[in-house]
Amino acid sequence: MSHLPAVGTWRQCPKCQRNVHRLEWGSLQICPHCGYYLRLTATQRLQQLATEFQPLPEITAAAPFAFPGYQAKLAQAQQQTGATEALTAGVATLQQQRFMLGVMDSHFMMGTLNMIVGARLRQVIAAAKTQQLPLVLVIASGGARMQEGILSLLQMNTVLAAYDDLNAAGNYTLNILTDPTMGGVSASFAFAADTVIAEAGATIGFAGKRVIQKTSREPLPPAFQSAASLYQQGQLDAVVARTDLAAVVGQLLRLHQRK
Repeated sequence: MSHLPAVGTWRQCPKCQRNVHRLEWGSLQICPHCGYYLRLTATQRLQQLATEFQPLPEITAAAPFAFPGYQAKLAQAQQQTGATEALTAGVATLQQQRFMLGVMDSHFMMGTLNMIVGARLRQVIAAAKTQQLPLVLVIASGGARMQEGILSLLQMNTVLAAYDDLNAAGNYTLNILTDPTMGGVSASFAFAADTVIAEAGATIGFAGKRVIQKTSREPLPPAFQSAASLYQQGQLDAVVARTDLAAVVGQLLRLHQRK
């Protein structure tokens, strides 16, 4: 028997470089030394934001794609995460408030938007309208999934149209932007909600910082595309610490409940 600790027992913090025991990260995955946030899985987000959760029937059928290696990448992501796709959605309860909840998972192919994710987003939006419930989306995405080509880009408009329909019906909508919220997701429905908040430390933008800097050949400020910077520019309603997120969501749901 090896005297070395089991794989995964310790993890080096990407920010302060300290070695942190898995128990010290806690359920919210926060470094105890510097406060750095690891990215949460969809399962961890559900545990954070819902005391009860009933998933919607999963939409899984999609047209086959012949992009080289795509099916293998999908299978690998499914095996690593235990999820069938990058979005989990259902009816949730938090602080006795019922709402529709959709959570994007950056661990599943960086939460990229494809046909199935788009279909699941439209499904949870339609369910919110039918059941007259608020909608909360936890967004984490690298953008559109290029392996599905133009069909992934089409999801931007179709999801945004469904979102506009829900807003017109008077349902309260809340988007929580987490790290990262990029590409076509940030350019379409990420900012379409009644209230848009971001988790502290999140990177939010369209093209990546390195791409912009290389193209413009201009230095960018250190806080470029940070949640704090977007809040200062008036693009967000609030920036919320991870430890306070559940309380803030519960309060917003109570304030906007239908009479």
